Amino acid sequence: MIRELVYFGEKLRKENGDNEDSLTKERIDIIIVINNDGEFKSLYATDKESMVEDVIRCEDKGRTSSTVPRLLVDNAQYVLGFPKEKKRVRSCFTAFLDKLNQFQQLEELTPVLNFYKNKKVGLEKAYDAFKVKSVNKEINPGGNIAFVLLGEERFIHEHPSILKAIIKKYEKEEIEKKGEENTRCAICGDTKYRSKNISVHGVIKRVPDGQPSGCTLVSYNLKAFESYDLNGNDNATICTHCVKNYVTGLNWLLSHGNYVPVDTKGKKQKVKFKYSNRKNFGTDTSMVYWTRENTELGELDLLDKPDPEAVGRLVSSVATGKQDISRNFETNRFYSLTLSGAAARIAVRDWIEIGLDEYKKNIARWFEDIAIKAYGVIQYASIYQLADSCHKMSKSSKDNDPVISRVATYLWNAALKSDSIPPLWILTAVLKRIRVIEMTDDGRSRDTMTPVRASLIRLILNRNFKYKKGYTMQKEELDLENKNPSYLCGRIFAVMEGIQRAALGKNLNAGIRERFFSAASTNPSPAFGRLMRLSQNHLSKLKQEKPGVAVILDRELQYLCSAISAFPAILSLEEQGQFALGYYHQKQYDFDRAKKHEEFKSITENMED
Repeated sequence: MIRELVYFGEKLRKENGDNEDSLTKERIDIIIVINNDGEFKSLYATDKESMVEDVIRCEDKGRTSSTVPRLLVDNAQYVLGFPKEKKRVRSCFTAFLDKLNQFQQLEELTPVLNFYKNKKVGLEKAYDAFKVKSVNKEINPGGNIAFVLLGEERFIHEHPSILKAIIKKYEKEEIEKKGEENTRCAICGDTKYRSKNISVHGVIKRVPDGQPSGCTLVSYNLKAFESYDLNGNDNATICTHCVKNYVTGLNWLLSHGNYVPVDTKGKKQKVKFKYSNRKNFGTDTSMVYWTRENTELGELDLLDKPDPEAVGRLVSSVATGKQDISRNFETNRFYSLTLSGAAARIAVRDWIEIGLDEYKKNIARWFEDIAIKAYGVIQYASIYQLADSCHKMSKSSKDNDPVISRVATYLWNAALKSDSIPPLWILTAVLKRIRVIEMTDDGRSRDTMTPVRASLIRLILNRNFKYKKGYTMQKEELDLENKNPSYLCGRIFAVMEGIQRAALGKNLNAGIRERFFSAASTNPSPAFGRLMRLSQNHLSKLKQEKPGVAVILDRELQYLCSAISAFPAILSLEEQGQFALGYYHQKQYDFDRAKKHEEFKSITENMED
């Protein structure tokens, strides 16, 4: 995983002309304009990016627990000593000035040195201006601050002599730290760069549920994180150059994107930020992806917004495409990393590495596994919809539910790897939501057996039990050949519900769906005994009002019951899933039948609500 991140970051740095390990690209949020005498002139917001000193890549301590200033560019704590009331701010400000004095021989730094020396016309005026603009929300108070000389456009820290001094100082320190050791890097195999005396590999920003200041993927700053009597970076001998590469690559994957217009239906135009190589699963988990060679991955968009026509073309192209012999030697590969923040560290939840050809085949197989017939057409749900189906159907915020992000992580893995098997606890979660009685705003009970939940059940059953002897793969619509008792029990329950609706109408306070579904789907034998008596009473009433419908439904019920020698006493988790699918398929069959025959509409009324 780290090796591929290193290759990606190295390629990215070459494309951006980033050839120095001592420098890094940072966003500048605030500009302070001064003259040659250090007199403050103005302060305003900006959004430029610039190469600045990289000080947090391989330090023993991070900036949250220690004071590690950059030369000339930093936040208000370091540059202005704001707010001056805090003790830590005073130590940060002092460290910043000490760093500045280390380079005081540089003539280009004279205006900045004067800025701090002539406080009344320099520092104090800038401090007051920063405070006012921060209160008025004209600037980002936590952003990076840089200096510009009056009449110039270039940042002072971008002067060639200053950058050269930073690079020279870094190289000197690296030689001193490296000493005589020649440990080979586990990634590049080179001994040119330091692989010893590294405790923290670097800071990764914008990690979901992580610290705002950043998290670390690899860190050995405490003995508790070491093993096998190895010290520090001996546990993972990755050199400083490779660390720089993978940190750069991962930061880019987590943050890169652009603003795209949002459909506001005729209202004022709005835009939102869309990540190019990142997908969020809830608020605590994200997935980043890339390819070894920069390749368009349009199939991934289908996982978010499945288009039936596009899915059909993908499945057809994979099914009819010829396998090229050269594919066996292809170098281009797809990579996916799923991660979450864990305090100051990163928790890796999943890692996927597959060939591009396999990637397309697996996504096509995914859509075959989740296809479900709903209201007359084959439908496909997005990964988030499937994960969200394990949550209750309410208007309250669901993004903070950890179940959604955990389920989405497993489903993402299943979408990209055809042999990936979602755990059975997901089936337990979705069945639990199906059994819960939920009400609509107008007081009616909501049908919790939705197409999305049926699709998720079908996926789990197919992936978990396809190798079981005698197991029949679940179809996307009613399977008339499926004689599995649990599947037939679900169909019987749906027929009984239809008989009740036809006899008593749709406005029931609590029908058999609300009263008996949970019991019938777990312990059919005792539940169906009582349901049979209720259905006979409903059939008797229906024969007087709609004799034709009553005869058809009665025959259907008798046929299904005759296919079962005896109702099972108890259903396993797998069988409970088959029961739910049988129930869903039968109801969708009734919906299709009602479209053709007017007399059956009373059975399926309000199904699409």
